[in-house]
Amino acid sequence: MIDVGFLSYLEGPLIKVDQKMMSRVEGYHPDLTAALEHLVNSGGKRIRPIVTLLMGSLLGAEEESLISLSASIEMLHTATLVHDDLIDGALLRRGNPTLNSHWTAAATVLTGDHIFAQAAMLAAELDNTEAMRLFAETLSIIVNGEISQLFGRNHLPSRDDYYHRIYEKTGSLFALSARAAALISPADRKYIQPAEAFGTEIGKAFQIVDDVLDFTGDQARVGKPIGNDLRQGTPTLPAIYYGEQHPEDEVLLACLEGSVSETEADELILRINQSGVIERALNDAKECAKNAVQNLREFPVGREKDSLEKLGIYIIDRDL
Repeated sequence: MIDVGFLSYLEGPLIKVDQKMMSRVEGYHPDLTAALEHLVNSGGKRIRPIVTLLMGSLLGAEEESLISLSASIEMLHTATLVHDDLIDGALLRRGNPTLNSHWTAAATVLTGDHIFAQAAMLAAELDNTEAMRLFAETLSIIVNGEISQLFGRNHLPSRDDYYHRIYEKTGSLFALSARAAALISPADRKYIQPAEAFGTEIGKAFQIVDDVLDFTGDQARVGKPIGNDLRQGTPTLPAIYYGEQHPEDEVLLACLEGSVSETEADELILRINQSGVIERALNDAKECAKNAVQNLREFPVGREKDSLEKLGIYIIDRDL
C-alpha cells in the first residue's frame, strides 16, 4: 500500500484503517458485501487517511479514534467515486473495473448510498458532535461542487472559478481530514484552523496534479482516454491556461461543446501538451504544496510534521 520510505511507519495504522472499513461489510446483501470488498481492495494510495493519521498523531489524538476517522473519510471518498464513475461513464479506475461497468445504474447508486451511510456510522463512533457536523458539511460541499461541475460544463471558466470548484470537489475532503484530526486531539484549539488550511492547500495540489495526469498519464493505467475531462466537456487548469494563451483556437470551445471529431480532439490535446501549460499547472500545484507547509510553522516538531511537509512533494511527483 505504501511505496514511500518516509511513510513506512504508517503501514500498521493503515492496515487497521482497511480492516475498519472491511468490518462494515458484514450482515448485508451478498452482492453489496462483494461490491464493498472490491472497492476497499481496489487500491489507492490512501492519501486522505495518511493526512488524518499524521495530523492527529502529531497533535496527540488517540489511535483508535484516528482509525475510525480515517476509515470514515476514506469511505466517504469511495462513495463519491462510485457516483462519479457512474456520472462519467467510466469503466475503469486504477486499472480495475468500476461497479457501473457491470452493474445497472440503480444498483450502482444504491451501493454508493450504502457506503455514504457506513461512512457516517464510522464518523459517529467518534462521539464528537463538532466532527460529525463537519463531516456532514463536507459532504454537502462535495455534492455542490459536483453539481456545479455538471452544470458548468461546455464552457471555459475563470481560474478563480476553477480553484473554487476543486476546493469543493477535493480540497474540502482533505480539509476535513486535517481539521477533524485536530478536533479530536487534546491539543490547543489554535491548531484547528491552520490544520484545515494545510488540508485545503494540499488537496488543491492533489487535484491539479490529477488534472495534469489526465493529459499526460498512461491511458492503460488510468483506464480512460488521454484528455478525457476535456473530451467530456469539463475544463481543467491546463485547458484554462491554454485558452488564455490561445483565444484564437476555436477547437477548444468546440471540444468542450462536444462538436469535434476524435481526430480534432487528439490534435488539440497534443497542442495543449506542447504549449507549456502543463509545466505552468504543475508550478501552481507546487505553490499550493508550499502554502500548505507554511501552515505547519507553529506545530510541534516531530516525525509526523516532517512527513506532512514531505507529503506535498510526494503528491506532485506521483504518477497516478
